[in-house]
Amino acid sequence: MKILFVVNPVSGGVDKGPFIIEATSLCDHYGLKYEVFETKGHNDKKRLLDQVRKFDPDRALAVGGDGTVLFTAVALLDMGIPMGIIPLGSANGMAKELMVSEDPMQAFLDFVCSHLVAGLDLLCINAKHYTLHLGDVGINANLVKSYEEDSNRGMLTYAKYFFEELNNTSPFPVKVIVDGEEYEEKCYMAAICNSQKYGTGVVINRKGNPMDGKFEIVCVKEVNAASLLEAGLSSFRDTFNRQKYSSVYQGKHAKLIFDRPRLLQLDGEVTGEYKEIEVKMLAGKVPLLTHKGNMHLTREGYL
Repeated sequence: MKILFVVNPVSGGVDKGPFIIEATSLCDHYGLKYEVFETKGHNDKKRLLDQVRKFDPDRALAVGGDGTVLFTAVALLDMGIPMGIIPLGSANGMAKELMVSEDPMQAFLDFVCSHLVAGLDLLCINAKHYTLHLGDVGINANLVKSYEEDSNRGMLTYAKYFFEELNNTSPFPVKVIVDGEEYEEKCYMAAICNSQKYGTGVVINRKGNPMDGKFEIVCVKEVNAASLLEAGLSSFRDTFNRQKYSSVYQGKHAKLIFDRPRLLQLDGEVTGEYKEIEVKMLAGKVPLLTHKGNMHLTREGYL
């Protein structure tokens, strides 16, 4: 077995060194071949593909947060290389969604041992961007931008900007077109969902299943500050998911049309401002190494 570690050394402010040392030592012990690729923030895709062509790995392992997982999936798209996840980012939302162990070494052992490969859905945005997990316009996208521009990392910094945005954001109009049906909404956040909840644990979309060939557009119409504060500091109850707070539209193709260009974030990365956003489902495009503890797994999703 040949394993390519795809490592984001700065994601979440987490030191990846101890994990890499322990995991590669295990590879050495059992005679597994491996190489380590580190992102640098420039020319990463080309450098990764060059290394893939030379090394020809059997499996790839995304070591970092949601952005690292997305980068790895998209860079290796249509190459047929199964991938796994080591959750070493800020919130690790996609890893939690897919029931990846929070213990990095246990997650690595699951990755090495598994022969269960299933198709993970990928969403294409405006024909050039992608998301595996969650994207949104509104309150959360604005705080992600502020978080990215801060040199500090971690949940306290995230919480600081969340409540700043909560106080500063007003509802905005959006036209939602899903599989040909049109809806008019006014919301604090329009979310593009391939899964159920953010890395913080706050549920945005109870219908979400990243392996069912459908996505959801969730329009959050009311934001309850007290509930969100309690959720952020204790047990993460369903705050966005209650019917009175949101509208949910499910489908395979959608357009979101705003009153003016608005900021979009995808899997924790800000992509720019758009007045229109088109979302297309790429069902089962990402071969994921998983296990039967993954509640989203279906027989139809096996590869």
